[in-house]
Amino acid sequence: MTQTEKNKYKADFKKELDKFADKLEKYVSTDDGDWTVKGFIDVYKNIYTISSDTKIVSKILEIHIFPQILQFADNIGYKIILAEKQNWYPDLTLVNKKNEKVKFAIDIKTTFRRNDKTAGFTLGSHGGYFKERDKSKNIQFPYNQYTGHYCLGVIYTRTDVTEDLSETEIFQVEDLQEEYETPNKKVGQREVTTVKHLKSITSVIKDFDFFAAEKWKIASDKQGSGNTANIGSIVDIADLKNGNGIL
Repeated sequence: MTQTEKNKYKADFKKELDKFADKLEKYVSTDDGDWTVKGFIDVYKNIYTISSDTKIVSKILEIHIFPQILQFADNIGYKIILAEKQNWYPDLTLVNKKNEKVKFAIDIKTTFRRNDKTAGFTLGSHGGYFKERDKSKNIQFPYNQYTGHYCLGVIYTRTDVTEDLSETEIFQVEDLQEEYETPNKKVGQREVTTVKHLKSITSVIKDFDFFAAEKWKIASDKQGSGNTANIGSIVDIADLKNGNGIL
């Protein structure tokens, strides 16, 4: 594949990914900007709220938007290959159905606003497969086989709810109850609160911003977390959305 052909594939893919990211906010949000996910439900129609813990929110968000990602890939002529192992890069590999040499890496990155202007992600390793780009250790395909490496970024605001799982609330919703059922008053040691509508349950996050960017365009010169070999992103939200990294 020539560089001109590669650039054409990248330009077309980025255009479609941008359009897709623009649609996701409406998909995951109510008219008021709250997350449409309120918790999870059991067979007795008890709604258990989730905490705002970032790992929990991140995983549920990924599950929430995954059907849309499948549809997006199919619509633009790509198939999806998931990472075979949990710690492998990337989250998703999109392979062109007509030319399997064309592959794009997509990592889904979620984070909360630190204030109105800043947020930040870790963007993956700066060791291992990143340095040895023809090797396949901890990566679905060798790094240099990908036509492009993209981040599908999700920035949100936490609502004033607990991060403590022990403070999970339980609700029963009147419009989910069947006539013959008597609402439970307790589940284990926890009181069950009856509410009229699902929307009255507070969402743990709100006010979403979705964006797509090539990873190098939002990279910083700092590590992303702790003592791990992770690349950190820039933190200005406007720069993240516009791909104004330091490189």
